[in-house]
Amino acid sequence: MSIFLIAEIGINHNGDMNIVKQLIDSAAEAGFDAVKFQKRNVEKVYSKEFLDSSRESPWGTTQRDQKLGLELDRKEYQEINKYCKEKQIKWFASSWDLESQEFIASFNVEFNKLASPMLGNKPLVKKIAMERKKTFISTGMSTLEEIDETVDIFKKVKCPFEIMHCNSTYPLPVDEANILCIQTLKKRYNCNVGYSGHESALLQVCITAAALGATSIERHITSDRAMYGSDQAASIEIGALKNFATTIRMVSRIKGDGIKRISDKEEIIRKKLRVKID
Repeated sequence: MSIFLIAEIGINHNGDMNIVKQLIDSAAEAGFDAVKFQKRNVEKVYSKEFLDSSRESPWGTTQRDQKLGLELDRKEYQEINKYCKEKQIKWFASSWDLESQEFIASFNVEFNKLASPMLGNKPLVKKIAMERKKTFISTGMSTLEEIDETVDIFKKVKCPFEIMHCNSTYPLPVDEANILCIQTLKKRYNCNVGYSGHESALLQVCITAAALGATSIERHITSDRAMYGSDQAASIEIGALKNFATTIRMVSRIKGDGIKRISDKEEIIRKKLRVKID
């Protein structure tokens, strides 16, 4: 089974549709299956006190200025929807509030994403599950008990899901990746398990995840890791995407099916080299 590759654009577009299209182009050309965004109603997700607090950014001097500067509106998402269809790549988004989930649902996307911080938001979890679309569930910052509760909600309404092992450190130190959790989660929930990564390392962690059975891999992408933004440094630059996708997909072919057999090509060599002693 081929690994489902997700290019997480998230907020790395910095509110610029030219960057959005550049990242979509790069993901599509590299052979990724989908691009993913983040959607939030800033005034509902954050407190007024937080939004009024100071933060220097390209958009102003408050947290509100910065958060609003990173949000795309309906017209821009309509453009994204049309552009992804033209480029023949799927898109979806992780929503951070009920209103944003309704917004994304209005585009009839094929998948949903439950972001790690949202596992504790039961109304949002239930709303997403009730859509009964396949949902990728990231598990960063979560206990097994919290994952249990989320999985139970999805199972009760028969909503298909795929868990994604995740550590929410940005960037993630490779010695904290704990990729063996993929097998732990697969055994506990008897479902496909992917990996959502935030490490600076380009390939090592994701190759390990693929080798240990990850059925999907999500990585942030960027046009420049030095750009303004909290996620840029933990992203893959677009120039490296093709090599990344090719290498990860090769792992599935290298793994094979685990059945010991003599291949057709090996049989030819066997006839030449196998020594018989009567």
